[in-house]
Amino acid sequence: MISENMVKVRNKISAACQRAGRAENTVTLIAVSKTKPLEDLKEAYAAGARDFGENKVQELVDKMPNMPGDVRWHMIGHLQRNKVKYIVGKVYMIHGVDSLRLAEEISHEAVKQGVRVKILMEVNVAGEESKFGISPKEAPTLAEQISKLPGISLEGLMTIAPYVTDSEENREIFAKLRQLAVDISRKNIDNVTMNVLSMGMTGDYEVAVEEGATYVRVGTGIFGERNYQI
Repeated sequence: MISENMVKVRNKISAACQRAGRAENTVTLIAVSKTKPLEDLKEAYAAGARDFGENKVQELVDKMPNMPGDVRWHMIGHLQRNKVKYIVGKVYMIHGVDSLRLAEEISHEAVKQGVRVKILMEVNVAGEESKFGISPKEAPTLAEQISKLPGISLEGLMTIAPYVTDSEENREIFAKLRQLAVDISRKNIDNVTMNVLSMGMTGDYEVAVEEGATYVRVGTGIFGERNYQI
C-alpha cells in the first residue's frame, strides 16, 4: 500500500507542477513518518522516499540509526529548547523555528558542535491560536535577528495551514506565505535565503505546489491513518 501511495502522491505533485508551469524536481516530498513503525519507513524508502519528517525528538533519534545513511531527516514539529542538543548535527533541516530564543539555542549548539544548521521560520499565516508560529508581521524582524546568529542559516519559511475539507480554502494562506518570502528576500539580508517554502500536507499539498511549495509534508497520504494510542 505504501509504495502504491507514494506513486499516487508523486503523480499528483507532477500534475500540480504542470498546472503551475514548474519543473517537477523543484518540489521535494517529505514522508511524515510520526508514530509509524520502522517497517513502514523502510517500505517508503524502498519506494524512493529519502526525506522523512518527524514531530518528536525522541522518536526521530530512535529511528535514525535504524534507517539508511542517505535519509534526510526533517524536524517538523514544535521543538523545545532543551531538546535542541539531541538533533543539531543530525537532522537535515529544522522547520519550526518561531522565536529568537529557539534560534539562539540552535546557534549555541551548532557553534559548540562546529556545524551549520539549516532552519526554516514557522509563520502562523492563518493566525490560529492553536498553532505555533510567529505572525507574518513579525517575520521580517525575526529574520534579521536570526541572520546575526552564527552556525545557522535561514533557508525559508514554513506554515501549517488550517484543516479544511476543501483545499482551495487554503490557497490564500499559501499565496501569502510565498509573498512573505518574496518580501523578506527583497531585503537582501545576509545569511538569509528564501529558497524553501515548506507548506502543504495530505489534504492540500496539490494547491500548495501550485502556489510555490518546495517541500510538501505528506503523512496520511503515504502511510495511511495514524494510531495515536501507540
